[in-house]
Amino acid sequence: MTATELVIDGVTLTAGAHRLIEDVSLTARPGEVIGVVGPNGSGKSSLLRAVYRVLRPAAGQVSVDGTDAWSLPVRQVARKVAAVVQESSADFDLTVREIVAMGRTPHKRLLDGDTPEDAELIGTALDAVDATDLTHRPFHQLSGGERQRVLIARALAQQPSLLVLDEPTNHLDIRHQLDILNTLRGLPATVLLALHDLNLAAYYCDRLYVLRDGTVTASGPPADILTPRLLHEVYGVTSEVTIHPRTGAPHVTFLPREPHPTASTKSDHASP
Repeated sequence: MTATELVIDGVTLTAGAHRLIEDVSLTARPGEVIGVVGPNGSGKSSLLRAVYRVLRPAAGQVSVDGTDAWSLPVRQVARKVAAVVQESSADFDLTVREIVAMGRTPHKRLLDGDTPEDAELIGTALDAVDATDLTHRPFHQLSGGERQRVLIARALAQQPSLLVLDEPTNHLDIRHQLDILNTLRGLPATVLLALHDLNLAAYYCDRLYVLRDGTVTASGPPADILTPRLLHEVYGVTSEVTIHPRTGAPHVTFLPREPHPTASTKSDHASP
């Protein structure tokens, strides 16, 4: 498997008269881990949906290895691109193994059964997310974190050259957050992921793209991007950014915000 180059060139996405993102460009070179960060509603999920072909750009182009992703046959895209989304249904009446086996579908003909290679890849994917003990459990009976790990395993079993993940650490405990991101970091694939945790993004991502109100505010290596000034402008928070002595990555510490005065507080201080 050869890692894919992803180029997003001047993409605008709309929903009716509302612009979700406008004129966004992003490049992920083969083998890079690229993080998309920004506050809620900044357009992170929308941008990722354009890459895994749920939202068609109103303008601009998403290219995979130099070819417009939206011009490729669905099956060909599925062999290259795997996605882990936020709003996945838990209503599958399938076992965990059957869910993960779905990742092999793009590589088979209709009604083909699992080959020994498929079985090995499914087992490897389950092991990579620490879900081997869940193999025969019904998917709908799992906790949120367990389901998230299984869906990531399904994407790994797909053996994509481009993996797109929207908040992959959602619902995961700290250990599994670190394990999953370590796994993604070691893949022979290009990885594009949206993250809320800026310290995880700083440590695991080669470069960051900061979205605000549907546009790219800044992009570059985490050490260049994560500054107190930018975090105040984008998130409206006060922070301190230092270099972690062991990891060498930027480490963000957020300072408490002043509480907003309540109605009772205002009245207590009002003149008699």
